Parts: sequence; structure tokens; C-alpha cells
Amino acid sequence: MAKTGTTTQGLREAIERSGYYPALVAEAVEASVGGEPVASYLVHQETTFDSNEVRRHVTVLVLTRTRFLVSHTDEQAADDTSPSPYATTSTESVKLERISSVVLSRVVANPESYTPGTLPREVVLTIGWGAVSRLDMEPATCGDPNCEADHGYTGSSTADDLSLRVSEAGDGPDTVRQTLAFAQALSEATAGTTRVGPPQ
Repeated sequence: MAKTGTTTQGLREAIERSGYYPALVAEAVEASVGGEPVASYLVHQETTFDSNEVRRHVTVLVLTRTRFLVSHTDEQAADDTSPSPYATTSTESVKLERISSVVLSRVVANPESYTPGTLPREVVLTIGWGAVSRLDMEPATCGDPNCEADHGYTGSSTADDLSLRVSEAGDGPDTVRQTLAFAQALSEATAGTTRVGPPQ
């Protein structure tokens, strides 16, 4: 389930509609937002299956005039450290100028007959700001299939701080639309092509 919009009140309502520990999630997010007006937001709840356990977590993304905020709340079963189930909430505040990449991957069915404006079947929003990088390495080659020389390694470094996947089948078409809208707002804000929030 995902909700998006452009007001602080709308953000609170979307968190409450998600039904996932709304008081806990809202308090953490609102404390991080502070007094800044909300320009855009996305609330996404996901259920995952881990062995015999069902785990839920919610991700809240918020865009203000100057910052990108990300909040994760995860629930945990009772374990050695706690005799009862518990939840962990973390929030991070990132200045817009620190965001180095906003990647939106779209999966479309029957690309040969694609019509502009048709919703993708699935989208993956990946946002990087330098906190986490993934390094992919592989042996380098010279192109000669018979060459046995050591040519060292080649690779690429990818910023991969946050990746959020939504699909029409699993989350519904509205969720896909909302993710596209948030991705566009964030891309425009980081590119400086639009003014985010009310004029100063």
C-alpha cells in the first residue's frame, strides 16, 4: 500500500491509513520533518516472508523544500534481547544537494505495442546519496578467448542507499502512479528545475 500527496495533514492521514503502528511511525516522521512544509511524500507498506515468519515494514519518504527524509519501521518477533515483540524505527534526513542519483526503472508488458501514458507493470525507485555504495567487480579480459594472461579486474560502483519496488499486481495501479509522481517530484527538486514548497 502506498499513499502520496503534498501536505503535512495528508502525510499524517496516509500513515494512519496504512494501519502499521501509525502513532509510532507518525511521531518519528513528524519529528524529523519539524516545521518544514511537506512538498511530496510516499508511504509504502510491505509484507515479507522469512522462513516461517511473516514480517511487515513501512517506508515513508518525504520531500521538503530543502531535504529528503526517509523513515523505516520494522517489526521484530520476541528474541533473546526482548521477551515480547518490538518495532524499530529509524529516520534519516538528507539535504537535497547530497542526492547523487534518482533512478526509476520501469517494467512494461508488450513493449512493441506500448502506448505513451500506459502504466508500467512494475517500477523500482532507487535513490543514492553516498551513504551506501555497491561495488561490482569481475575479472577483466582482452577479448582473446585463448588468452590466459591476468588483466586485473574491472568493475563499477553504484550508489544504492534506498531501493523501493512496487508492482501493479502486488500493490495496485494507484501505488505505481504514486511512486512515479514522487520520483518525478524528487528528480525535479534535485535537478533544481522546480521550486519545492512555498516561496520564501
